[in-house]
Amino acid sequence: MIAYPCILPLLIGWILDLLLGDPRWMPHPVVWFGKMISLGEKRFNKGKHRKLKGALLSLFLISFVFAVTWALLHFTSCMATGNLNFSLFTFHFSLSSLLSVLLIFYCLAGTTLIREVRQTFFAVDRSLEEGRKQVARIVGRDTSELSAQEIRTAALETLAENLSDGVIAPLFWLTIAGVPGMLAYKMVNTLDSMIGYKTDRYKDFGCFAARLDDVANYIPARLTAFLMVLASGRFSLLKFVAKYGSKHASPNSGYPEAALAGILNCRFGGPHTYFGQLFDKPYIGENDRPLTTDDMRTATRVNRIAECLAILLVILIFSFLYLFIFQI
Repeated sequence: MIAYPCILPLLIGWILDLLLGDPRWMPHPVVWFGKMISLGEKRFNKGKHRKLKGALLSLFLISFVFAVTWALLHFTSCMATGNLNFSLFTFHFSLSSLLSVLLIFYCLAGTTLIREVRQTFFAVDRSLEEGRKQVARIVGRDTSELSAQEIRTAALETLAENLSDGVIAPLFWLTIAGVPGMLAYKMVNTLDSMIGYKTDRYKDFGCFAARLDDVANYIPARLTAFLMVLASGRFSLLKFVAKYGSKHASPNSGYPEAALAGILNCRFGGPHTYFGQLFDKPYIGENDRPLTTDDMRTATRVNRIAECLAILLVILIFSFLYLFIFQI
């Protein structure tokens, strides 16, 4: 009786993401996560024992998010099952369900990035400077000197990575640890995106956060690549993914990038500048051909199909748990 009710909130939350993306007028938990991380980083990223302090801060924030989410859901659930009259039962059950819908909606980030990638391609078609400004919204690298080809490449690399980080991984952790696990994963991912860099400032303090993000995304990244290949209908690309997926500085990001590079028959990777430091990343793929708006349309279509396949997979797992475990 635990997993089955998650299906409806999942579907509603996913549909809301498809329709709305991340509305700017709504307060977002990830913004709060970022403020907590920033506050902790400024307070503790100095002096001695930075690795230890970074690890303790990361563990505290992740545990805090999991515990608060679990407590809120448990509280509303207990209110629903208490000795209340039918009208109150209906109200509180709906409140608990609505909370789950809202949190799942917040954790899924497929639509917003697809919109940003589309806008990046349209912007760079209009002017190089406009394309640089637009792509800077979705990548962490220095975009001030990127060429049109590099802008399009950066956008598509980010699209592939975000399918894993913003959709498949949250769904994976929803399946493993429920909505609290989904929110805790988002904190892990936010920690990595803010302090998980090998720069002088973060290499010690963010080391634990970066490694934890690697662990949290290990299975989701590979599952994402498989779903992308499945969405393309070209299973021969699995060999391409196996060849190039490990040729990335990250142990995970290379797999969805390799899947998309194989689908588009293009090349990703190469040197990038982050926070003023040059990082020479290996190339993924060999065909250094010009990327076009048609490639963007193919990539976004593959992303959407892979996303639908992931939702279907989670629903099947929840249904299996309900039918064959909780009914025993």
